[in-house]
Amino acid sequence: MRYEGTTYRPPPEADSFLLQVTVGCAHNQCTFCHMYRDVSFRRIPMDQIEEDLREARGIYSKMERIFLVNGDAFVLKAETLASIAGKIRFYFPECRTITMYASIKDIRAKTDQELADLRRLGINDLYVGVESGWDDVLAHINKGHTIEEARHQLGRLHRAGINHIANLMLGVAGAGNGMENARLTAEFLNQTAPCLIWVGTLAIFEGTELYAEMEQGVFVSASEMEILEEEKELIRNIELDNVRFYGVHPTNAVRVSGVLPRDKQRMIDAIDNGIEGYGEEALSATFHRESL
Repeated sequence: MRYEGTTYRPPPEADSFLLQVTVGCAHNQCTFCHMYRDVSFRRIPMDQIEEDLREARGIYSKMERIFLVNGDAFVLKAETLASIAGKIRFYFPECRTITMYASIKDIRAKTDQELADLRRLGINDLYVGVESGWDDVLAHINKGHTIEEARHQLGRLHRAGINHIANLMLGVAGAGNGMENARLTAEFLNQTAPCLIWVGTLAIFEGTELYAEMEQGVFVSASEMEILEEEKELIRNIELDNVRFYGVHPTNAVRVSGVLPRDKQRMIDAIDNGIEGYGEEALSATFHRESL
């Protein structure tokens, strides 16, 4: 299999086969992100995709879940995704789920019928970069959608039978804003009902717009204590049933995981234990994160 550029996949997809169908990210304008700055967005030719599937079939005896690489593979037209799904079914008839990153704009570009057709072909569990439930934050980081747009488009996904994973970013609202961001984000999650909540922590990388804002004093990073308190407030305010909370991203100072609401208090207690272990003095600063 051939991969161009750095290959990224969500931690829950560690055991999934990664099939590259795009290079880079079609949006590539989020002010915090440096993941795809070294490549130009393009689509992988269908003959290369099929060649990679043929090679993979010779390696893997069984593959029930396939993750399409890279940054927002759901940007591909519905007919292209349908063609890819058909080839996957040919080489891996046992495959039950085809998943990938998706943006709100990608969902908006597809009709209700196209979404329903893609679900029937096995496309499900889309990873959507929600990041925050606060419009001011989304505008600041240039996500390319508003909360109302996200609420509407995720509702369309739900009606088509497509589950989504909400990708969130602790600390993205900056110093002093974590608790408000947590409450607004929890409210948004309660309205849009993701099948899984995946939580990471903001890392500010040199070369990004957000790094320049930090250097100029325009953006002030939240302390680690603020970020952990934000996560606790987020967990407290989520009112969903039987939803996995996956807060074990490498950027997180304290890693917690569980099912809500069953494990709500256990996860909050684990964060409190982490705070005690680090000590409040250490957590008054911001940890430097060098990678995702």
